[in-house]
Order: sequence, then structure tokens, then C-alpha cells
Amino acid sequence: MSAPERIPPRSVTTAELLARGELTVRGQIRDASNAVLHCSVSHDGQEALCVYKPVRGERPLWDFPDGTLAQREVAAYEVSEATGWGLVPPTVLRDGPYGQGMCQLWIEAVPGGELLALVDAEEPEPGWKAIGLAEVGEGRTALLVHADDERLRRLAVLDAVINNADRKGGHLLPAKGGRLYGIDHGVTFNTENKLRTLLWGWAGEPLTGEAVDVLKSLKETLGPSGALARRLAVLITAAELDATRARVEALLESGKHPEPSGEWPAIPWPPV
Repeated sequence: MSAPERIPPRSVTTAELLARGELTVRGQIRDASNAVLHCSVSHDGQEALCVYKPVRGERPLWDFPDGTLAQREVAAYEVSEATGWGLVPPTVLRDGPYGQGMCQLWIEAVPGGELLALVDAEEPEPGWKAIGLAEVGEGRTALLVHADDERLRRLAVLDAVINNADRKGGHLLPAKGGRLYGIDHGVTFNTENKLRTLLWGWAGEPLTGEAVDVLKSLKETLGPSGALARRLAVLITAAELDATRARVEALLESGKHPEPSGEWPAIPWPPV
């Protein structure tokens, strides 16, 4: 699909465009488990492509009974913005052709710079981190690895904070300018530990100094009078907000990337 001629920079203008612009449905992404519409949005002479996920198109989930997937997507964006890492595309909650839903700036992935691989080896090569063994057919297994990439490491920290239950390879979008975005954050912020991800390569390793500083900042802004806490309070439940605070505290206390708990499947399926 061809992009409109003018795509605004990632800024307040982008958020205003997504929130106030006129949505025009261009098509549907068929392989999604919930309704995902590919749209254009235009406002005040600006236009961009976006994804619109109406709440009425969400399938109920027994383990995420409160709120909506759309609200969780916006909450994930708010936390991402608070980190300063900008790992989630601009995302807003708004009305659209099929009612209230999530509207997110469309990110065109660029080829190259592989982030995941299957290798016929027992240990990853330099520059890669092991995830685990995967069946590749005919009784054979291969080692699933991800790049030892600073952008992925930041995303692993974000996922630990928001308790992402579905970080698949297809949710990683390398973009222009060396940017990396994560998408599809509908199953996040559960009060129970549901972290499922492909980014286990740093499990048990010390957090970077940068990550510790970011977590300290999140702790402050998630306080009762903090700006992020106020924004999240209208998107997730009070219990989920408290659980988010607790996860930040736990990460700071341990000083390490989390490890699989053994109480929940650690890797999403299918992984891509």
C-alpha cells in the first residue's frame, strides 16, 4: 500500500492528527486475532497512515476481563513515552467509524538488520543471545536466538514493566533512521506475572545503568501524584496500576533483567 505524500514527524502534531483527524478505512489486516483496520487519517492539511482497532472488534479474554485491549495499547504507549525511549508508535484512544478504539501511527518496516534467527548450533555466535531450542520438523531442533541489540534490550525492560504477555517476532518493526518499534500491546498490565517474550537473552543479567535511571524516573512519575499515574488511571484498573508500580520496584530491587517464572509459558506461540 502506498503511503500518503506527507507523514508528520513524531511529535505532538502526530498525536493531534491521530486524535482529531478524519479516519478513512482502506482495508483490513486479515491475519490478526482481533479487528485491525488499515486507515488513513487527515487533519488540517496533514495526512498519515494508521492502524485502527475498534473495541467492538475485540474478542473477550478470560484472563484480561477488565478494560479493553485498546486501552492497554494506549497505556503501553504512555509508559514507553515516559521512558524516553520512544519504543511504541504514537497511539491514542478515539472514536472512529466503528466506535471507540485504538489509533496508532502506521510504521513501515524496513528490510535488513535481522533481529531473530534459527541456528544449527548449541551456543549463539557473538552478537546474538540464546532464547531456547525450537522444533524445526522431522524431529530436529535448532537454537532460536535474538540480536544482542541495545534497542531490543530497552524493549525487554519495557515489556517487564508493562507485563507483556505476547512479545512475538512479528511485533518488532525496524524502521527508518535505525529506529525500532514494538507493536500489539493489548495483553499487558495484568496483575499476575504473565511475561511471555522472545527477549529472554538477558535474563538474570544486570540491568544497564541507563535502564536503572529510567526505572527510577518511572517510579517517581508512577507515584500517587505522578503525571504517568494520572494518565494510566483512566486506562487500566487501580490494581493494575499498583502492580505496575510493584514491577518497577522489583526490577530496581533486583537490579537484573527478570527470568522466566516457570508458572507461565515463557515464550509466546507461535513465536513469530
